Amino acid sequence: MNPLATPAGRSIRSRQDKYDERRVQLAESALATLGDLGYARTSLREIAQNSPFSHGVVHYYFKDKTDLILHCVRYYKARCMTRYDEVVATARTAEELRRGFADKLAETLRTEAPMHRLWYDLRNQSMFDPALREDVAAIDGGLCDMIDRVLTRYAELSGAALRYDRHTAYAMLDGVFLSALLECVVERDALVAGESDAEASARVAPDRLGDKVFDLLPDLVAAL
Repeated sequence: MNPLATPAGRSIRSRQDKYDERRVQLAESALATLGDLGYARTSLREIAQNSPFSHGVVHYYFKDKTDLILHCVRYYKARCMTRYDEVVATARTAEELRRGFADKLAETLRTEAPMHRLWYDLRNQSMFDPALREDVAAIDGGLCDMIDRVLTRYAELSGAALRYDRHTAYAMLDGVFLSALLECVVERDALVAGESDAEASARVAPDRLGDKVFDLLPDLVAAL
């Protein structure tokens, strides 16, 4: 007999479900603050002040800032890791996949730049904080797998072979994305400062990323 099917088991499961649900709610609430302030400048108290939850509630569900931030990034990146699966599944030609992937990458930069800033901040911090390394490595591995799925399907549709190993290809695309994200940060600062043409420039950065990735993909495969 399954112990979770008994009334006591259902009660335990219900409590765990509620606990997990509240942690997700806290993560969603904290992400905006973390994405704006970054790892070093954010405390549990700061997160509580910018959420509907008290500092005591936040501390009950997360033992410290690192625990909360890792949960937030894991939660967010879990969604990211399947972002391009629909493009991969529905594309019928190499050009369709190439365009769909480039457009989707530009879209995530346009709409979710603060979350990506938090991820790169956390990844950099992991070089100095051993408590972050295991989770960061796992997330990075998941992102590498995601890119590998895209490129493997692109190679199949192109009748070509992958030119680079999966880690090198991921590093190349990750570098292009990070460069574009840094451009967005600079352009956002210019917009806040009221510099002329800053608003138009800020809108163009994601489009530039899409164009770069669209141009880069054929270079990542080689004819059979």
